[in-house]
Amino acid sequence: MTFPPPLSPLTQLTHLARLTRLPSLPRLPRPPGPRLSSALLGATALELFVLAGRLAVYPFGLAPERGATAPAEAGPPASTDPPAPAPATTVPPVVPSAAPPVVLLHGFIDNRSAFVVLRRTLTRHGRRPESLNYSPLTRDVRTAAGLLGRHVEEICARTGHSRVDIVGHSLGGLIARYYVQRLGGDRRVRTLVTLGTPHGGTAVAPGAGVHPIVRQMRGGSSVIEELRDPAPGCRTRFVSFWSELDQVMVPVGTACVDHPDLDAVNVRVTGIGHLALPVHPTVAAAVREALEAPEAGEDDATATGTTSAA
Repeated sequence: MTFPPPLSPLTQLTHLARLTRLPSLPRLPRPPGPRLSSALLGATALELFVLAGRLAVYPFGLAPERGATAPAEAGPPASTDPPAPAPATTVPPVVPSAAPPVVLLHGFIDNRSAFVVLRRTLTRHGRRPESLNYSPLTRDVRTAAGLLGRHVEEICARTGHSRVDIVGHSLGGLIARYYVQRLGGDRRVRTLVTLGTPHGGTAVAPGAGVHPIVRQMRGGSSVIEELRDPAPGCRTRFVSFWSELDQVMVPVGTACVDHPDLDAVNVRVTGIGHLALPVHPTVAAAVREALEAPEAGEDDATATGTTSAA
């Protein structure tokens, strides 16, 4: 009689696993957050790379952006002779360009240097981005929203436009939304694009017990609850970019605009994290397309759908 060759230990274990059925055990709950995967590891590596770059350019964004008009320089002493008659010319009025200005509003403990890639993309396509730096010592979203409102009024008066577009990253998007929804800013803001903004409040805002404005980004804060109030007739269009790998937004769905009175489109971004949202070229291109989408009543080619930034 011929006996088969002995099975290796690995093969024996394989057969045993097939023939033996152990009683089912209760499943343990999965830890919160995304599973450790190649996508998450890649996004984390990109976040560290972006953080290093942001730290390098951060000092260049500390100074406020220079306005379009510089103060008049001191000239020669005034003459005592009667002034010469002015030439018969007519000063042309300010004629705004077709596209409204774009206001860029950074996130917490950041400055206008965060938008170096987006600024280059918008400028290359004929837009005029302007940045607003608010102090990291600002203690209230409402105060920062009031500052934003005064900045928008100054831009409208200077450029001749009656409306602007705004792009806000993280806390900047929340400040812009408060201005639009609670301070009457919808009459000035045509489109508000937010990148990783905690519209519903985030559970992992760092330093939440220390800085008051960070506490306002948590779910259930007075600011978040005010933004849940009715907003009938709001004229601003919202486009919110969110990423399933955004570790600052917990849950990730909090970066979506969910309000029955708001005209909102939520765009999913894949493969990147929180810090990379304002600097990734693919996201910058998608933001530009969202700003170029026509308003209601025109041929509607809005930037809906999914944006992939692998």
